Amino acid sequence: MEYTTLGDTGMEVSRICLGCMSIGSSDWRDWVLDEEAGVELVDRAIELGINFFDTANMYSNGESERVLGTALEGRREEQVVATKGYFRMDEDDPNSGGLSRKAIEQELSNSLDRLGMDAVDLYQIHRWDDDTPIETTLRALDDAVRRGQVRYLGASSMWVHQFADALHTSDRLGLDRFATMQNHYNLAYREEEREMLPFCRREGIGVIPWSPMARGYLTRPDEDIDATTRGATEEYLYEHPYREGGGREINERVGQLAEERGVKMAQIALSWVLHKDWVDAPIVGTSSVEHLEDAVEALEIDLSDSDVEYLEEPYEPVPVSGHD
Repeated sequence: MEYTTLGDTGMEVSRICLGCMSIGSSDWRDWVLDEEAGVELVDRAIELGINFFDTANMYSNGESERVLGTALEGRREEQVVATKGYFRMDEDDPNSGGLSRKAIEQELSNSLDRLGMDAVDLYQIHRWDDDTPIETTLRALDDAVRRGQVRYLGASSMWVHQFADALHTSDRLGLDRFATMQNHYNLAYREEEREMLPFCRREGIGVIPWSPMARGYLTRPDEDIDATTRGATEEYLYEHPYREGGGREINERVGQLAEERGVKMAQIALSWVLHKDWVDAPIVGTSSVEHLEDAVEALEIDLSDSDVEYLEEPYEPVPVSGHD
């Protein structure tokens, strides 16, 4: 395993972050691992040297946090744990979502209870809240840091002007600022290269992209996408413009290069993300120990400049996706 410093936090994390959306309860989504298999996946991740785990309160309606907490029992301090809040947890309770002080305080408390932790290493806002002034959100998050419930703050997909406003507001008010950005970035979706990624590099923000393999689109040929349980049931895959802007050609080129190298498509797609200097640790979600091992092996794949150019060449601009 390779390790890197997460942005300007000084905190060392593995170059692979295990995304825990895939553990929790299959009642939530068909492809999610239930507790026993979820714990086995986390155990194997730790054996492989992964020390960075990302979850969210909404994943399996809290079960992902609970299963991760169970899996890490007795060794939580050795790991870096990130979770998120924003999406409504109870349809009958409008204050169970959003980024008001009430929502942040109660949902953070609930997350810590499920994780079995007194403090979470990284607490992220899962999206931007248009209904709450950013000053209110930042003051509530800063208080959580001062109470010792949160060590670092992070944000997720949003417009650059929003992120810049948040950082400026934190600086102006003397509040803890966001230290990380979890954004949407992969070979088939590169819109973040226009503004967000250069901005993060300038500001010393740690970058931990979600869907580095395009929700599985870059892990198998285009015509075989529906061959897996997730591919057949994951409607969210088709909400993103992966097949637009040269996406099908990119998919084909990933397959060609993987065949030439004798590796898997997923490993080529992940290696491309790992070769990007502005990325600290892509968030890899998987429900398979084998695929997790493949992801770690991708660290050993060296792409030449010509390989990178070949993979990137078909890309054309696509609509911004993932901010809501």
